[in-house]
Amino acid sequence: MHRYRTHNCGELRREHVHSIVKLSGWVNSVRDHGGIIFIDLRDHYGLTQIVIDPSQPFYKGVEHWRVESTICFTGQVVDRIPDAINPKLATGEIEVVAKEMETLGESKVIPFQVAKDEECNESLRLEYRFLDMRRASLHNNLILRSKVIARIRELMTAEGFMEMQTPILTSSSPEGARDYLVPSRVHPGKFYALPQAPQQFKQLLMTSGFDRYFQIAPCFRDEDARADRSPGEFYQLDMELAFATQDDVFEVNEKVLHQIFTEFSSKQVDDIPFTRLPYLEAMEKYGTDKPDLRNPLIMQDATELFRNCDFKAFAGVVASGGVVKTIAAKGCAGESRKFFDDMIKFAQSVGSKGLGYLRWNDGEVQSPIAKFLSEETLDALKQLGGVGDGDVMFFVADKAKEATEIGGAVRVELGKRLGLIDPDVFKFCWIVDFPMYELDDEGKVEFSHNPFSMPQGGMDDLLNKDPLEILAYQYDIVCNGVELSSGAVRNHSPEMMIKAFDIAGYDKAVVESKFPALYKAFQYGAPPHAGIAPGVDRMIMLLANEPNIREVIAFPMNQKAQDLLMNAPGEVEFNQIRDLHLRLHLPKKVEKEAEEK
Repeated sequence: MHRYRTHNCGELRREHVHSIVKLSGWVNSVRDHGGIIFIDLRDHYGLTQIVIDPSQPFYKGVEHWRVESTICFTGQVVDRIPDAINPKLATGEIEVVAKEMETLGESKVIPFQVAKDEECNESLRLEYRFLDMRRASLHNNLILRSKVIARIRELMTAEGFMEMQTPILTSSSPEGARDYLVPSRVHPGKFYALPQAPQQFKQLLMTSGFDRYFQIAPCFRDEDARADRSPGEFYQLDMELAFATQDDVFEVNEKVLHQIFTEFSSKQVDDIPFTRLPYLEAMEKYGTDKPDLRNPLIMQDATELFRNCDFKAFAGVVASGGVVKTIAAKGCAGESRKFFDDMIKFAQSVGSKGLGYLRWNDGEVQSPIAKFLSEETLDALKQLGGVGDGDVMFFVADKAKEATEIGGAVRVELGKRLGLIDPDVFKFCWIVDFPMYELDDEGKVEFSHNPFSMPQGGMDDLLNKDPLEILAYQYDIVCNGVELSSGAVRNHSPEMMIKAFDIAGYDKAVVESKFPALYKAFQYGAPPHAGIAPGVDRMIMLLANEPNIREVIAFPMNQKAQDLLMNAPGEVEFNQIRDLHLRLHLPKKVEKEAEEK
């Protein structure tokens, strides 16, 4: 018999009755039923009920056992009595009558419940992550993660992709988020950077004659946390294709994503091909480049209808160059006054001065602004929104950018409050035709997306078009309002690369020094190539129906980019700093705290 177990805790069935077995696991719960002790023993695979009779010599030690202690039991499998059968458990028809017991690892009093998924302070959970991962919900999320990644590898290999690894220590580049820097001991004053993505390396693989590359790539960015973004590191399904168009990238990704989301969720998944939305259309209709298409509400432009109206608040905005956005919502005219007051408060919370609305109810228009609008304007608005009795139109008036952002937020909030978002579907869309450039806060031209992208009009556009009118072969894949990935057809021409960076304010010397490998490789017969990198963590978050990405990562950092389990980042010995030829220049507050220690 095996030293620790003959079976796992989710394996025994009625066909094992009368067998002598050995099980090892954690004490999930202990129950005393008139002197007979029942223990639910738990391991990675499931639960088995252990029965301990008072006649057993180890019975007296029961009072010292704590939940989460690790115990090994040897005993006989028996049928449960009919009234005790638990149909919720795979092992619910049997139990094991213990004959021997060995304590493998005693547990201290646990800081929070493990057997039950009760609310618990997240900092405490992260500090005791090894206990937290024993909880069923998180444990199952991580099992799901493993299965999804394994299946992704199968699907990518079947599509002709080779899995290859790219460096973790690389050079810093002047784009994207902040780098994590690693000082060099042997090259004083110089630094490696952890890769924000394997961008340059995967392009170099294409120039090296490989045709289809992928990896489950770790990426590192020094950026703030969000519900769908973990600070520090994350993983992505990184891929690149040689001699490929945008459509080739879409075809592969649609196959893989559709298969993964269909296999690992019971929700309805969009048929392929997925919807394609030009960037400008997405912004106009949804106020965002990552729209949740489960929400049927859209924004429309009503600017001209308010240009000469008597409602001065809107007419004044239009006269000063602003716009009026409207959202038509069907069947909500009967909502309470509080509903409309709360929507106004929400709009104000996201930067709006207010939120106008027209409510068609019982054959009349009910609204504080209705008296300022002519019958002709009301009819035109009604036709624009396709509304009738029982419907409502909401309005946001502001500068174009602000109105778009506020209207987008209002659209999302209305969808939630009106129950329009189906929780049982996955709706995908491609956002395409991104602008190549945009203006920064100081009015300077900068890349709006990936600087290595191919302009749709090639060199002719770079030479002759207004930079803000140039579109690129750039694309995002979005699911239920979550951006899974950005990608692009790459600019593989050294001449176009120099010109593209020149427009964004980088001269040839910068390109040669910051991207030496790409610039050099492109001069030796680079093939056209394209790629993308869907976020693995975000995919799992959606599949597990979790609102927070930390619920699908084994050892995440907190919102302040701290690992509370390993106490990272932490202080290091002076000798380590000296070996790296560094001198600390701490903020005064931090320096004072260090001195006090």
